[in-house]
Amino acid sequence: MNTVPQPSLLAQPRVQRVLYPSLVAVVLIALWQALVVGLALPPYLIPSPLLMMQTLIGDWGTLFDSLMITMKITVLSFIVAVVVGVLISFLFVQSRLIETALFPYAVLLQVTPIVAIAPLIIIWVKQPTASLVVCATLVALFPIISNTTLGLRSVDPDLQAYFKMNRASRAQMLWRLRIPSALPYFFGGLRISSGLALIGAVVAEFVAGTGGTNTGLAYQILMAGYQLDIPRMFAALLLISLAGVFLFVLMAWLTKLALGSWHASEIAQD
Repeated sequence: MNTVPQPSLLAQPRVQRVLYPSLVAVVLIALWQALVVGLALPPYLIPSPLLMMQTLIGDWGTLFDSLMITMKITVLSFIVAVVVGVLISFLFVQSRLIETALFPYAVLLQVTPIVAIAPLIIIWVKQPTASLVVCATLVALFPIISNTTLGLRSVDPDLQAYFKMNRASRAQMLWRLRIPSALPYFFGGLRISSGLALIGAVVAEFVAGTGGTNTGLAYQILMAGYQLDIPRMFAALLLISLAGVFLFVLMAWLTKLALGSWHASEIAQD
């Protein structure tokens, strides 16, 4: 009886997606450590990975509290961006006239540097956390609007004609045709928007320059720069990077959960 040979563990795509980037990271970190030690670079210029990890462990309490504050702003702004972006997309898809009239203003939000308008928002919105959330939301909003609108417009013409032939209402067209067609585009927007929400939160914290106990990682980076505590600055940057990777992986998992059983873009990965 012939049996189909099973692929080895290393040949499995899921293992390779974790193993290969991990190997690259190990090589880069080892090269970084070797260059810093071999060239005797001072810590105030470029700290070694070992010193950075020692600083991260030593200052873990303060840095972790700041990370939670930054993540709170990120999550709140991301949720607001998703809700507002989806509602705007639903409005755009109802009429080409509405989309033509309002979409340029959505683009305006994307191309306007947040550092230019953040001081005004901080002045107008008196509550510090709310002002940071507004700034980060503006950064994360456009990918949700553009991707969701594109998805809602990307409907199979034959299916659309079939729904019209059966006299489907506008609500039925939206919930049973347009939304399922838009889900891959929507989740693609989530992956982009989650990272932009984190970037917006950090940039808003930089612009606000708030101090005290309830401060995010941006303030820790600023203070480390003023004090030339470069290892602590690198440790804070590492936490921001890991937070961004976590958000991307979480959005990828949600995409797989929602689309993995029926959409080609996810099925083809197995």
